[in-house]
Amino acid sequence: MSTDLPKRAIRGRAFALIAGGVAILAIAILTFNVAREIRVLESAQSDNVQWSLVQSQVEFIDFQNEVAADPIDLAKLRQEFDVFFSRVTTLEQATVFEGLRADPTSRQYLDDLLAFLDDAVVIIDGPDDELIARLPDLAALTRATAPVTRALANSGLDTFAQVADEQRQAMARTVTQLAIAIAALIAVLTLTVLFLNRLNARIYRRERENRQTSTRMTTVMSTSLDGVIVCDSNGDILEFSPAAEAIFGYKEADVLGKDIGSVIVPDHLRSAHDAGMERMRDKGEKRVVGKGRVQLEAKRHDGQVFPVELAIQSATTDQGEIFIAFLRDISHRVAAEAELVAARDKALAGEKLKTDFLSTMSHEIRTPLNGLLGNMNLLRDTKLDADQDRYVGHMETSGRLLMSHISDVLDITRYDAGKLSTRSEPVNISELLQDIIDNQSGAAAKNGTSLSWSWHGHPVHWILSDHDRLQHVMMNLIGNAVKFTTGGKVDVSIKNTGTPDATELRVKITDTGPGLSQDLAERVFDDFVTGNTAYDRNVDGTGLGLSIAKRFINALGGEIGVDSTLGKGSTFWVSIPVEATTAPTQHTPEVDDVHATAPLNVLLVEDNEVNRIVAREMLQSDRHIVTEANDGAEGVSAAAKECFDLILMDISMPVMDGRAATRAIRGGSGLAAKTPIVALTANAMIEEQQKFLADGMDEILTKPLSRDALRAMINRVGTMKEHTPVGAMLDAAHMSETRDSLGNETFERLLSRFEQEAEDLIDWLATHDASDLAEIASRTHKVAGSAAVFGAGPFREALRAIETAAKRGDVDFIVAARGDLVDVWKSTARALESD
Repeated sequence: MSTDLPKRAIRGRAFALIAGGVAILAIAILTFNVAREIRVLESAQSDNVQWSLVQSQVEFIDFQNEVAADPIDLAKLRQEFDVFFSRVTTLEQATVFEGLRADPTSRQYLDDLLAFLDDAVVIIDGPDDELIARLPDLAALTRATAPVTRALANSGLDTFAQVADEQRQAMARTVTQLAIAIAALIAVLTLTVLFLNRLNARIYRRERENRQTSTRMTTVMSTSLDGVIVCDSNGDILEFSPAAEAIFGYKEADVLGKDIGSVIVPDHLRSAHDAGMERMRDKGEKRVVGKGRVQLEAKRHDGQVFPVELAIQSATTDQGEIFIAFLRDISHRVAAEAELVAARDKALAGEKLKTDFLSTMSHEIRTPLNGLLGNMNLLRDTKLDADQDRYVGHMETSGRLLMSHISDVLDITRYDAGKLSTRSEPVNISELLQDIIDNQSGAAAKNGTSLSWSWHGHPVHWILSDHDRLQHVMMNLIGNAVKFTTGGKVDVSIKNTGTPDATELRVKITDTGPGLSQDLAERVFDDFVTGNTAYDRNVDGTGLGLSIAKRFINALGGEIGVDSTLGKGSTFWVSIPVEATTAPTQHTPEVDDVHATAPLNVLLVEDNEVNRIVAREMLQSDRHIVTEANDGAEGVSAAAKECFDLILMDISMPVMDGRAATRAIRGGSGLAAKTPIVALTANAMIEEQQKFLADGMDEILTKPLSRDALRAMINRVGTMKEHTPVGAMLDAAHMSETRDSLGNETFERLLSRFEQEAEDLIDWLATHDASDLAEIASRTHKVAGSAAVFGAGPFREALRAIETAAKRGDVDFIVAARGDLVDVWKSTARALESD
């Protein structure tokens, strides 16, 4: 191999000398040609510039002659003016005249010509008679400008002559510099040739090193546990490692030179593979190469498809670009992951099934429980002896306890489903704690336990929070402390641990009871945990109280925990962020009186016979007239034929549910289309109740139905029926109840949405054709439902009238009613603003 080095060096020198000579000759020829062409171009450009300057003067003279012609040819005059105008514009804008414009003297002449054009164009572009009348003025302008054109031409010639001299001198300097650069380049090339001669010897040494490196790489590939496949840019296999042979079942000799797609790519991925190779060859687009490990499918020799982990890198060789693929069989890992995913999905499905089951059963149990408690309520109206009265009391207590357990389970399912809602309303936390302390004082005295509470630091009495959730949590924690402490002490303390800008209350309930073990303290907030010490020896419970309390506190954005020592007592604590507020305006509640209203004609729509009997007996015992319907369809039919004072509507019914029935009644023109509709439902979720109100219902009664709640609702309906002032825009009592049900934040958000919907509807009705009856009925029905939610009675009735007219096809009524609707809405909007 050493004998080849001198020959290779000689050939390299000869090639370098020949190449250098050719390069020098080429540079000399190119330099001569470039210089000659530059001179020619400069001359042509200068001639063209000078010609343009002279031509501008000629064109001005032609225009001047036309001005002085007799008779005058207006068309020719305007044509010559346009030619001269175009020439001056060229002088002003063309790049070749930059030198002319840069000269101050020429610039002044050019500005004078532009001023002449501005003055003349007013005359030239005027009507023919005006142009003829102003020819003397134009002639005067032309005579005054003639010297300017000559001066501009002469000045331009002088300027461009000077510029041309400067350009020739600059070009001479440039050519000289180019010659020097070429000489330097030749010197560099000479040195390069000498360097390449030495480099040639080094290349030989590197070739030997590369062969050694190749041997080592071959050894690595042959011992690698991952399969290694090397391909060229066409996808033809160049190398196939022993590990690849083991993975795919091929021998290297059988696959060399074959397309990799036909060897390892599954049939269903073949078209995508071919398309990718085509993109890479045509556009150089590489979607997998250099992207790290990716998971794909591959095919063995026997056709079996299996998952692989693949990484591809590219390298450039003398033969072109090659691609090295590292493949690993991950069949066992994928199978294990699939088993884990299946187990996880099964667990999640089971958890969801449990939650759905509990939620469904909680609602379903309310229905027979409604009948049970309702019948006991009716039973108390009969003549009972002392024992019977005691037995009924025991049943009512058990029924209320069962209802409490059902509510607990429903709260859990709501929270786990992400549907547990909270309200933000003014709460007097001091009064709330005092009421609970008073409630538990009897039980504490019975156990010989002292019970007290106090503020630490500056008190914050009024806060914005959810009264019912807080009451539930505090009652549970304080009640537990009282139940499990005998002959001891229960102390409740509350403190504002926040900042002046952010109030945060921390409530501690400390008792001297038996305490909790470490293990029980860690699990006490889990579902169905009752413990195995004194906590479950003397007291019964479902083990849901603390788990529900934790869910409520979490929903309010707070934290709950316990610090306890077995045998020494426990401290349960709650930390919750709130917003300090002031005491709300007090409203004196109206006393519910069964005799406050006259008997009402009531339509009762209920599919459950027991619940229907209970509601009917309650109504009839108060002298109300009751008409029954077994499902929503029967209710709609009855409402169309008779004018009722009140409709009690169950929600879940066959044939037609309560929501659909309500929409049908409100959308129709029956006698009871405007009758108040009250929902009877076991669903106490705020989100669902909002939907009921949006459908056109006026109020909601939750099951199990109680006589007091039914009487209170009937009194409100009767009072509204008898005493609502004519022309009142809003039902203040209804708005107050809606605000209480939704909470201030939700109420204000929905009110804002209702006002925007109403404004949009008013604008739409004013700008759209009244013949689009289906759209008018749909839009007015939607906004009318929202109006009912906020007690906007007159506005709702006006919308209902338009909706009914649209369904009847009465376009004339709609056109006439649009103006009245605007007036009603303005009054309603003012009432909402002042509310």
